[in-house]
Amino acid sequence: MIEQGVSLKTYNSFGITAEADLFAVAKSIGDLQFILKDQRFTSAWILGGGSNTLFCDTPKSPIIHLAISGIEITDEQGDEVVVKAGAGVNWHELVLWSLEKGFGGLENLALIPGNVGAAPIQNIGAYGVELQDVFESCTLVNRNDQSVEIYDKVACQFGYRDSIFKRKLKHVAVITDVSLRLKKENYRLNTSYGAIAQLLASKGINAPSPKDIARIVMDIRRTKLPDPKQLGNAGSFFKNPIVNHSEFQQLRSSHPDLPHYEQTDGNYKIPAAWLIEQVGLKGARDGDVGTHKHHALVLVNFGGASGHDIKAFSQMIQQTVEERFGIRLQPEVNFCC
Repeated sequence: MIEQGVSLKTYNSFGITAEADLFAVAKSIGDLQFILKDQRFTSAWILGGGSNTLFCDTPKSPIIHLAISGIEITDEQGDEVVVKAGAGVNWHELVLWSLEKGFGGLENLALIPGNVGAAPIQNIGAYGVELQDVFESCTLVNRNDQSVEIYDKVACQFGYRDSIFKRKLKHVAVITDVSLRLKKENYRLNTSYGAIAQLLASKGINAPSPKDIARIVMDIRRTKLPDPKQLGNAGSFFKNPIVNHSEFQQLRSSHPDLPHYEQTDGNYKIPAAWLIEQVGLKGARDGDVGTHKHHALVLVNFGGASGHDIKAFSQMIQQTVEERFGIRLQPEVNFCC
């Protein structure tokens, strides 16, 4: 269960060469509790699918790889169903499973990289839908005393790419499974974001099913985002910044074509990819690291980049955008350096 000197290259979607001095795999809550009782793993780095982690050389912390599997229906009432998935389940595989069962709710979240356990931490989202829209609860283990708790939606304190697990419970709670409330019929489909509605119309689909929307979303993502198996990346590297009304008006006065999405609280979301494009860094490259030619928000490893190379390149982007727009981009990716 516990190994030494384990290569992490296949455990991160950037394909960074790194090695863990101590490496443990947890396939159940019991495994996790046992490992956490080992004092060597007190400050361990919790690793899921590795799609949101940037390793810089040898991690300073031991690694616990969550590999808790399993998908099951735990409740079914009327047109709703509750599905529980282990933290080690691949997120897209869960989406495909739900679609095959005829369940709606996850279709806009197709092809998001990573595992289920990371979904609540990030409050993952895409094309107008966020995890919190279907979230029921999650089970977590406290790293300090190995106790088990269940957190509902309110307790998770979800925000835009944010949750209590990135704040108060960071380095405290380890999510072991997630339960989602999905629809068996009377679907609440969201086709208003991006090019979904346009592409549905072009295919003559007037009454789309969850599968139809998922196919469109997958088509869009595949044209924009590189496959990590072919070109190392972690998907969107930065969060889309949120600005208040005053900041938005100031930005728009100097950039009338500024794309934006008004939020329910009166703030505005600005596409980070647009900001990066405007400073001329879409498709930019420095050695073996750069931004993807089709999507400025995706940082890629062209083969030989180190974690330090990618981190330095991301900091250059942050500085350049801030100098031009006064906005400091915040990474979605976690640095294990």
